[in-house]
Amino acid sequence: MRTTRRSFVRWTASALAAPRVLLAQISNRSALEAKLAADPMRPQFHLLPARNWMNDPNGPIYFNGNYHMFFQYDPLAPVWGDMSWGHAMSKDMLHWNHLPVALTPTPSGPDSFGCFSGSAIAVGGRVHVVYTGTRKSSDALATIRDGTNNIQESQCLAWSDDSLLIRWNKDPRPIIARPPEGMQITGFRDPSVWKQGDWYYMTVGSGEENVGGCVLLYRSKVGAAQAELKHWEYLHKLTSGVWDGKKTSNPCDDGEMWECPELFPLDGGHVLIYSTQGKVFWESGLLDHATMKFTPGKKGNLDWGRFYAPKTQLDAQGRRILWGWIQEKGRSEAQMRASGWSGMMSLPRVLRLDPDGTLRMQELPQLSSLRHGVLHGRTIPGRAATVTLPKANGEVLCVGQKGQDFEFTLTTATGVLMVIRYVAAAHALQAEGQEITLSADEPPGIHVFVDASVIEAILGERVGFTQRFYYSGPAPDIVARAKGTGDLLLNAWKIQPISNDRLTTTWQGR
Repeated sequence: MRTTRRSFVRWTASALAAPRVLLAQISNRSALEAKLAADPMRPQFHLLPARNWMNDPNGPIYFNGNYHMFFQYDPLAPVWGDMSWGHAMSKDMLHWNHLPVALTPTPSGPDSFGCFSGSAIAVGGRVHVVYTGTRKSSDALATIRDGTNNIQESQCLAWSDDSLLIRWNKDPRPIIARPPEGMQITGFRDPSVWKQGDWYYMTVGSGEENVGGCVLLYRSKVGAAQAELKHWEYLHKLTSGVWDGKKTSNPCDDGEMWECPELFPLDGGHVLIYSTQGKVFWESGLLDHATMKFTPGKKGNLDWGRFYAPKTQLDAQGRRILWGWIQEKGRSEAQMRASGWSGMMSLPRVLRLDPDGTLRMQELPQLSSLRHGVLHGRTIPGRAATVTLPKANGEVLCVGQKGQDFEFTLTTATGVLMVIRYVAAAHALQAEGQEITLSADEPPGIHVFVDASVIEAILGERVGFTQRFYYSGPAPDIVARAKGTGDLLLNAWKIQPISNDRLTTTWQGR
């Protein structure tokens, strides 16, 4: 069963029943934690909740010397529902502490059905988050109609004056209650906010029926602290796409709706990212600061695999860091319930923009601090070589020569997990029928991390390739094999866990 970001499920408990459910969960927590700690498919160096469901990264921010990651979270079950904002904190974007859940639905409030995705911004000593509140509503007010529920989306505001961002306050009313008039909206969610001069600007993901996905742009005047970010005016569509004309039950699947848009400056230009048709796209171009219109130039995919709904932030060094939700693939709802968990955060990726508008990415360099023993480290002179990653754990770097074909594979005893080829005639890397052409002076390189049930690869610093794999029994050994007509550099390392129990670290209070 394919589980998507906006797959609606029946409420498993009403708001009044939730405390009883939580008490029952607490009583069973020790048994659940023991089960999760022993699950070989739970990653050991990716961020994921101690239990239950995770999806989109929300409002990642570096504040007061700490990195904070919020994320879509179901505190009651390992499947989508009861959408809240989970919260984790880190000093290095690698090792994490789980903090108390930051935002939960407010009964009878604009977010009574769920606190959907959004972003964060620091204003002095206060951090604001803008997010999409959802509630059941009439057909006339609904912005999501799934055949069972009519859901009204509005943009909401919360803030924290807490140095660790543990205590939060909500504005009881939406800051943007309705979409712009005159549009046949296919969705209205996932706000992203930034400050530019005397204004705050906000993008909201949307789309028009039979027209295509789009990004809506709003602004709010910088002003008194008590009114900050509360009053917004609609400007126009920042940019839009073209619908493919193939109607589906979910407008995100056919391009009628764009989710999780974010516009940010990078290396002298601007980059827009958005999610639709099960993929994540990027466009680089120019933002006219006078008209606030975005003119795209180059475009491409961020990832060819199970990577969706990404969000970026600036780190302590001013680098643009990309995070994404790594989805399950091929696990049924029953299997997720039985396992007690679902989904994880990607490893942090550093983005940069070439002068010609090409977006590049690489894994966070500090990930090398997790290396724990060399498995392989030498150049292969024109022949095949293999290295074994014990118990589905390790990092592999494979770099070939321009003009010399090679193939890189990951396999287990039961089958092939990943195949990547370098085709010299096209100077391109290929995987699963997709191709990325490299720059003329760029050597073909593949950087891969394997972690229990996930493979994250970056091809030529140009595109990610994220895959999931499942098995029964203990974690399998994985064999990385490189074979080419020219010399190949093949390096591999074991990766040490970020916790001793696959649960990361649970917050124990101040």
